[in-house]
Amino acid sequence: MITRALKYDKNNLRYSCIIGTGGIGSGKLFVLNGKDTLGREESRSGHFLDVKDYCKQHIILHYIKVLLGHDFSVLPVGKIGDDETGHSLFREMSETGFVMNRVEIVKNISTLFSFCFYYPDGSGGNMTTDNSASLLVDKHYIEKAETDIQKPGKAGIVMAVPEVPLEAREKLLELGKKHGLFCTASFTTEEISNALDAGIVRNIDLLAINIDEANAIAGSHINKTDSTSIVQSAIQKLHSCNKNILISVTNGKHGSWCWDGHKLNSFPAIKTVAVSTAGAGDAFFSGIICGLSLGLHLFDAQQLASLLAGLSVTSRDTIHKGADRQLLQKFMVKSDLTFSETIIKLLED
Repeated sequence: MITRALKYDKNNLRYSCIIGTGGIGSGKLFVLNGKDTLGREESRSGHFLDVKDYCKQHIILHYIKVLLGHDFSVLPVGKIGDDETGHSLFREMSETGFVMNRVEIVKNISTLFSFCFYYPDGSGGNMTTDNSASLLVDKHYIEKAETDIQKPGKAGIVMAVPEVPLEAREKLLELGKKHGLFCTASFTTEEISNALDAGIVRNIDLLAINIDEANAIAGSHINKTDSTSIVQSAIQKLHSCNKNILISVTNGKHGSWCWDGHKLNSFPAIKTVAVSTAGAGDAFFSGIICGLSLGLHLFDAQQLASLLAGLSVTSRDTIHKGADRQLLQKFMVKSDLTFSETIIKLLED
Protein backbone atom coordinates (compact mmCIF):
# COMPACT_ATOMS: atom_id res chain seq x y z
CA MET A 1 0.00 0.00 0.00
CA ILE A 2 1.23 3.48 -0.84
CA THR A 3 1.71 5.52 2.36
CA ARG A 4 3.51 8.57 0.98
CA ALA A 5 0.58 10.30 -0.68
CA LEU A 6 -0.51 13.90 -0.56
CA LYS A 7 -2.90 14.81 2.25
CA TYR A 8 -6.41 14.87 0.82
CA ASP A 9 -9.94 13.57 1.33
CA LYS A 10 -10.64 10.83 -1.20
CA ASN A 11 -14.25 12.02 -1.42
CA ASN A 12 -12.95 15.24 -2.99
CA LEU A 13 -11.19 13.52 -5.89
CA ARG A 14 -12.31 14.90 -9.23
CA TYR A 15 -10.68 11.95 -10.98
CA SER A 16 -9.96 8.55 -9.44
CA CYS A 17 -8.01 6.73 -12.14
CA ILE A 18 -5.71 7.22 -15.12
CA ILE A 19 -5.28 4.99 -18.16
CA GLY A 20 -2.11 5.77 -20.08
CA THR A 21 -0.13 4.67 -23.06
CA GLY A 22 3.43 5.41 -24.06
CA GLY A 23 6.78 3.69 -24.14
CA ILE A 24 7.83 1.31 -21.39
CA GLY A 25 11.56 0.74 -21.32
CA SER A 26 14.92 1.72 -19.90
CA GLY A 27 18.29 3.04 -20.96
CA LYS A 28 21.99 3.39 -20.24
CA LEU A 29 24.10 6.55 -20.06
CA PHE A 30 27.70 6.37 -21.26
CA VAL A 31 30.37 9.08 -20.90
CA LEU A 32 33.00 9.11 -23.64
CA ASN A 33 36.62 9.97 -22.98
CA GLY A 34 37.92 12.82 -25.15
CA LYS A 35 36.14 15.88 -26.46
CA ASP A 36 36.46 15.18 -30.20
CA THR A 37 33.42 13.95 -32.09
CA LEU A 38 33.35 10.18 -32.39
CA GLY A 39 34.47 9.03 -35.81
CA ARG A 40 32.48 6.67 -38.00
CA GLU A 41 34.82 3.70 -37.48
CA GLU A 42 36.52 4.86 -34.28
CA SER A 43 36.72 2.93 -31.02
CA ARG A 44 36.60 5.07 -27.88
CA SER A 45 36.85 4.28 -24.18
CA GLY A 46 34.50 5.62 -21.56
CA HIS A 47 32.31 4.55 -18.68
CA PHE A 48 28.67 3.99 -17.82
CA LEU A 49 26.99 6.30 -15.35
CA ASP A 50 25.23 4.75 -12.38
CA VAL A 51 21.86 6.09 -13.50
CA LYS A 52 18.46 4.44 -13.83
CA ASP A 53 16.71 5.66 -16.96
CA TYR A 54 13.00 5.15 -17.65
CA CYS A 55 10.57 5.97 -20.44
CA LYS A 56 7.94 8.70 -20.29
CA GLN A 57 4.86 6.66 -19.44
CA HIS A 58 6.57 5.03 -16.48
CA ILE A 59 7.98 8.32 -15.15
CA ILE A 60 4.68 10.20 -15.29
CA LEU A 61 2.56 7.40 -13.86
CA HIS A 62 5.03 6.65 -11.05
CA TYR A 63 4.69 10.07 -9.45
CA ILE A 64 0.92 10.06 -9.89
CA LYS A 65 0.57 6.73 -8.10
CA VAL A 66 2.90 7.67 -5.26
CA LEU A 67 1.36 11.10 -4.65
CA LEU A 68 -2.31 10.09 -5.02
CA GLY A 69 -1.95 6.75 -3.26
CA HIS A 70 -4.16 3.68 -3.03
CA ASP A 71 -7.40 5.58 -3.68
CA PHE A 72 -6.23 6.40 -7.20
CA SER A 73 -5.91 3.67 -9.86
CA VAL A 74 -3.10 3.71 -12.44
CA LEU A 75 -3.44 1.46 -15.50
CA PRO A 76 -0.69 1.55 -18.15
CA VAL A 77 -1.37 0.19 -21.62
CA GLY A 78 1.73 -1.03 -23.42
CA LYS A 79 4.04 -3.85 -24.40
CA ILE A 80 7.40 -5.07 -23.14
CA GLY A 81 9.75 -7.78 -24.33
CA ASP A 82 10.18 -11.19 -22.77
CA ASP A 83 13.66 -10.23 -21.56
CA GLU A 84 15.38 -9.32 -18.31
CA THR A 85 14.68 -5.62 -18.76
CA GLY A 86 11.00 -6.18 -19.45
CA HIS A 87 10.47 -8.49 -16.50
CA SER A 88 12.36 -6.12 -14.18
CA LEU A 89 10.21 -3.17 -15.25
CA PHE A 90 7.03 -5.23 -14.89
CA ARG A 91 7.96 -6.12 -11.30
CA GLU A 92 8.90 -2.55 -10.48
CA MET A 93 5.66 -1.12 -11.84
CA SER A 94 3.63 -3.78 -10.04
CA GLU A 95 5.37 -3.00 -6.75
CA THR A 96 4.57 0.69 -7.17
CA GLY A 97 0.90 -0.25 -7.37
CA PHE A 98 0.09 -0.09 -11.08
CA VAL A 99 -2.69 -2.28 -12.47
CA MET A 100 -0.70 -4.31 -14.99
CA ASN A 101 -3.32 -6.37 -16.82
CA ARG A 102 -2.95 -4.22 -19.99
CA VAL A 103 0.83 -4.55 -20.22
CA GLU A 104 1.63 -7.44 -22.54
CA ILE A 105 4.88 -9.39 -22.48
CA VAL A 106 5.81 -10.20 -26.10
CA LYS A 107 7.91 -13.23 -26.96
CA ASN A 108 11.01 -12.99 -29.20
CA ILE A 109 11.27 -9.19 -29.10
CA SER A 110 13.18 -6.74 -26.90
CA THR A 111 11.92 -4.13 -24.48
CA LEU A 112 12.36 -0.51 -25.59
CA PHE A 113 15.94 0.55 -24.87
CA SER A 114 17.82 3.81 -25.25
CA PHE A 115 21.60 4.28 -25.26
CA CYS A 116 22.70 7.83 -24.48
CA PHE A 117 26.29 8.96 -24.90
CA TYR A 118 27.88 12.11 -23.58
CA TYR A 119 31.13 13.97 -24.15
CA PRO A 120 32.90 15.55 -21.16
CA ASP A 121 31.27 18.94 -21.90
CA GLY A 122 27.78 17.45 -21.54
CA SER A 123 26.86 17.36 -25.22
CA GLY A 124 26.02 14.05 -26.81
CA GLY A 125 23.45 11.95 -28.56
CA ASN A 126 20.87 9.26 -28.14
CA MET A 127 20.17 5.96 -29.88
CA THR A 128 16.85 4.18 -29.38
CA THR A 129 15.82 0.75 -30.58
CA ASP A 130 13.40 0.84 -33.52
CA ASN A 131 12.24 -2.77 -33.19
CA SER A 132 11.04 -2.84 -29.59
CA ALA A 133 7.81 -4.15 -28.12
CA SER A 134 6.55 -0.60 -27.58
CA LEU A 135 6.37 -0.05 -31.34
CA LEU A 136 3.86 -2.92 -31.55
CA VAL A 137 1.31 -0.92 -29.59
CA ASP A 138 -1.17 -0.07 -32.37
CA LYS A 139 -4.75 1.19 -32.44
CA HIS A 140 -6.12 -2.35 -32.35
CA TYR A 141 -4.25 -3.06 -29.13
CA ILE A 142 -5.67 0.15 -27.61
CA GLU A 143 -9.18 -0.90 -28.68
CA LYS A 144 -8.81 -4.04 -26.55
CA ALA A 145 -8.68 -1.79 -23.49
CA GLU A 146 -11.96 -0.01 -24.29
CA THR A 147 -13.82 -1.73 -21.46
CA ASP A 148 -11.27 -0.32 -18.99
CA ILE A 149 -11.49 3.11 -20.62
CA GLN A 150 -15.27 3.12 -20.54
CA LYS A 151 -15.60 2.08 -16.90
CA PRO A 152 -14.61 5.29 -15.03
CA GLY A 153 -16.39 7.74 -17.36
CA LYS A 154 -16.06 11.33 -16.15
CA ALA A 155 -14.06 10.18 -13.11
CA GLY A 156 -11.21 9.00 -15.32
CA ILE A 157 -8.21 10.41 -17.19
CA VAL A 158 -6.48 9.10 -20.29
CA MET A 159 -2.86 9.99 -21.00
CA ALA A 160 -1.14 9.58 -24.38
CA VAL A 161 2.62 10.19 -24.49
CA PRO A 162 5.48 9.40 -26.90
CA GLU A 163 7.46 6.24 -27.59
CA VAL A 164 4.52 4.28 -28.96
CA PRO A 165 3.12 4.94 -32.48
CA LEU A 166 1.05 8.10 -32.93
CA GLU A 167 -1.93 6.12 -34.21
CA ALA A 168 -2.18 4.27 -30.89
CA ARG A 169 -2.18 7.50 -28.91
CA GLU A 170 -4.74 9.03 -31.26
CA LYS A 171 -7.02 6.03 -30.69
CA LEU A 172 -6.67 6.28 -26.90
CA LEU A 173 -7.64 9.94 -27.01
CA GLU A 174 -10.59 9.17 -29.30
CA LEU A 175 -11.87 6.49 -26.92
CA GLY A 176 -11.27 8.72 -23.92
CA LYS A 177 -13.30 11.53 -25.46
CA LYS A 178 -16.01 9.09 -26.55
CA HIS A 179 -16.50 7.84 -22.99
CA GLY A 180 -16.22 11.22 -21.26
CA LEU A 181 -12.76 10.95 -19.70
CA PHE A 182 -10.38 13.89 -19.26
CA CYS A 183 -7.85 13.54 -22.10
CA THR A 184 -4.20 14.50 -21.64
CA ALA A 185 -1.25 14.24 -24.02
CA SER A 186 2.27 15.28 -24.93
CA PHE A 187 4.23 15.07 -28.17
CA THR A 188 7.83 15.35 -29.29
CA THR A 189 9.00 18.35 -31.29
CA GLU A 190 9.27 16.18 -34.41
CA GLU A 191 5.68 14.92 -34.26
CA ILE A 192 3.76 17.96 -32.96
CA SER A 193 3.04 19.30 -36.46
CA ASN A 194 1.63 15.93 -37.55
CA ALA A 195 -0.56 15.88 -34.46
CA LEU A 196 -1.94 19.29 -35.36
CA ASP A 197 -2.49 18.39 -39.00
CA ALA A 198 -4.24 15.15 -38.05
CA GLY A 199 -6.66 17.00 -35.78
CA ILE A 200 -5.61 15.06 -32.70
CA VAL A 201 -5.60 18.27 -30.65
CA ARG A 202 -9.39 18.40 -30.87
CA ASN A 203 -9.60 15.43 -28.50
CA ILE A 204 -7.15 16.82 -25.93
CA ASP A 205 -8.27 18.55 -22.73
CA LEU A 206 -4.73 19.14 -21.40
CA LEU A 207 -1.63 19.40 -23.56
CA ALA A 208 1.76 19.37 -21.82
CA ILE A 209 4.67 20.66 -23.92
CA ASN A 210 8.06 22.27 -23.48
CA ILE A 211 9.38 25.47 -25.03
CA ASP A 212 10.91 23.66 -28.04
CA GLU A 213 7.58 22.02 -28.82
CA ALA A 214 5.81 25.35 -28.35
CA ASN A 215 8.32 26.86 -30.79
CA ALA A 216 7.45 24.20 -33.37
CA ILE A 217 3.76 25.05 -32.98
CA ALA A 218 4.31 28.81 -33.11
CA GLY A 219 6.12 28.77 -36.45
CA SER A 220 9.08 30.59 -37.95
CA HIS A 221 7.66 34.13 -37.81
CA ILE A 222 8.09 34.41 -34.02
CA ASN A 223 11.10 35.99 -32.31
CA LYS A 224 12.91 32.89 -31.03
CA THR A 225 14.61 34.82 -28.23
CA ASP A 226 11.30 35.88 -26.66
CA SER A 227 9.92 32.85 -24.80
CA THR A 228 6.70 34.58 -23.78
CA SER A 229 5.91 35.45 -27.41
CA ILE A 230 6.58 31.83 -28.41
CA VAL A 231 4.19 30.59 -25.72
CA GLN A 232 1.49 33.13 -26.59
CA SER A 233 1.68 32.31 -30.27
CA ALA A 234 1.54 28.56 -29.63
CA ILE A 235 -1.46 28.99 -27.35
CA GLN A 236 -3.25 31.11 -29.92
CA LYS A 237 -2.72 28.43 -32.57
CA LEU A 238 -3.79 25.59 -30.28
CA HIS A 239 -6.82 27.55 -29.09
CA SER A 240 -7.93 28.02 -32.68
CA CYS A 241 -8.00 24.21 -33.01
CA ASN A 242 -9.61 23.54 -29.63
CA LYS A 243 -11.25 26.36 -27.69
CA ASN A 244 -11.46 24.35 -24.47
CA ILE A 245 -7.88 23.10 -24.29
CA LEU A 246 -5.71 23.63 -21.20
CA ILE A 247 -2.00 24.03 -21.87
CA SER A 248 1.19 23.81 -19.83
CA VAL A 249 4.58 24.88 -21.19
CA THR A 250 7.86 24.22 -19.39
CA ASN A 251 11.12 26.05 -20.00
CA GLY A 252 13.63 24.50 -17.63
CA LYS A 253 15.22 26.88 -15.15
CA HIS A 254 13.16 29.72 -16.62
CA GLY A 255 9.93 28.32 -15.19
CA SER A 256 6.60 27.50 -16.75
CA TRP A 257 3.39 28.89 -18.19
CA CYS A 258 -0.14 27.56 -17.92
CA TRP A 259 -3.20 28.57 -19.94
CA ASP A 260 -6.58 27.87 -18.30
CA GLY A 261 -8.65 28.88 -21.32
CA HIS A 262 -8.86 32.54 -20.28
CA LYS A 263 -5.60 33.60 -18.69
CA LEU A 264 -1.89 32.84 -19.03
CA ASN A 265 -0.03 32.34 -15.76
CA SER A 266 3.74 32.11 -15.29
CA PHE A 267 5.49 30.51 -12.34
CA PRO A 268 9.25 30.48 -11.73
CA ALA A 269 11.35 27.35 -11.47
CA ILE A 270 12.57 26.50 -8.00
CA LYS A 271 16.23 27.28 -7.49
CA THR A 272 18.14 24.14 -6.61
CA VAL A 273 21.32 22.28 -7.48
CA ALA A 274 20.42 20.09 -10.45
CA VAL A 275 22.06 16.68 -10.62
CA SER A 276 20.19 15.78 -13.80
CA THR A 277 17.35 17.50 -15.62
CA ALA A 278 16.28 14.33 -17.48
CA GLY A 279 12.68 13.53 -16.64
CA ALA A 280 11.89 16.95 -15.15
CA GLY A 281 9.29 17.77 -17.80
CA ASP A 282 7.59 14.42 -17.18
CA ALA A 283 7.56 15.12 -13.44
CA PHE A 284 5.92 18.48 -14.16
CA PHE A 285 3.24 16.76 -16.24
CA SER A 286 2.62 14.38 -13.31
CA GLY A 287 2.20 17.28 -10.93
CA ILE A 288 -0.36 18.95 -13.17
CA ILE A 289 -2.38 15.73 -13.44
CA CYS A 290 -2.19 15.19 -9.67
CA GLY A 291 -3.41 18.70 -9.00
CA LEU A 292 -6.31 18.50 -11.43
CA SER A 293 -7.28 15.07 -10.06
CA LEU A 294 -7.58 16.69 -6.63
CA GLY A 295 -9.89 19.39 -7.99
CA LEU A 296 -7.28 22.16 -7.95
CA HIS A 297 -7.37 25.06 -10.34
CA LEU A 298 -4.77 24.72 -13.09
CA PHE A 299 -2.60 27.48 -11.61
CA ASP A 300 -2.45 25.74 -8.20
CA ALA A 301 -1.66 22.49 -10.02
CA GLN A 302 1.15 24.41 -11.73
CA GLN A 303 2.69 25.18 -8.33
CA LEU A 304 2.57 21.52 -7.33
CA ALA A 305 4.07 20.56 -10.70
CA SER A 306 6.90 23.08 -10.24
CA LEU A 307 7.71 21.60 -6.84
CA LEU A 308 7.78 18.06 -8.19
CA ALA A 309 9.87 19.00 -11.23
CA GLY A 310 12.31 20.92 -9.02
CA LEU A 311 12.67 18.00 -6.65
CA SER A 312 13.11 15.55 -9.53
CA VAL A 313 16.29 17.23 -10.80
CA THR A 314 18.02 16.56 -7.48
CA SER A 315 18.12 12.85 -8.42
CA ARG A 316 20.51 11.35 -10.97
CA ASP A 317 17.78 8.90 -12.03
CA THR A 318 14.93 9.89 -14.32
CA ILE A 319 12.51 8.85 -11.55
CA HIS A 320 13.24 10.29 -8.12
CA LYS A 321 12.16 7.29 -6.07
CA GLY A 322 12.27 9.27 -2.83
CA ALA A 323 9.82 11.93 -4.00
CA ASP A 324 6.72 11.92 -1.80
CA ARG A 325 4.63 14.27 0.33
CA GLN A 326 7.21 14.62 3.10
CA LEU A 327 10.14 15.31 0.80
CA LEU A 328 8.07 17.78 -1.24
CA GLN A 329 7.12 19.58 1.97
CA LYS A 330 10.76 19.91 3.02
CA PHE A 331 11.70 21.05 -0.48
CA MET A 332 8.95 23.69 -0.45
CA VAL A 333 10.03 25.08 2.92
CA LYS A 334 13.62 25.46 1.73
CA SER A 335 12.61 27.25 -1.47
CA ASP A 336 12.45 31.02 -1.80
CA LEU A 337 8.98 30.98 -3.41
CA THR A 338 5.52 31.58 -1.99
CA PHE A 339 2.95 28.84 -2.47
CA SER A 340 -0.82 28.92 -2.16
CA GLU A 341 -2.58 27.74 0.99
CA THR A 342 -4.03 24.90 -1.08
CA ILE A 343 -0.57 23.47 -1.82
CA ILE A 344 0.63 23.97 1.75
CA LYS A 345 -2.31 21.93 3.09
CA LEU A 346 -1.65 19.08 0.65
CA LEU A 347 1.88 18.76 1.98
CA GLU A 348 1.39 19.35 5.70
CA ASP A 349 2.05 16.57 8.25
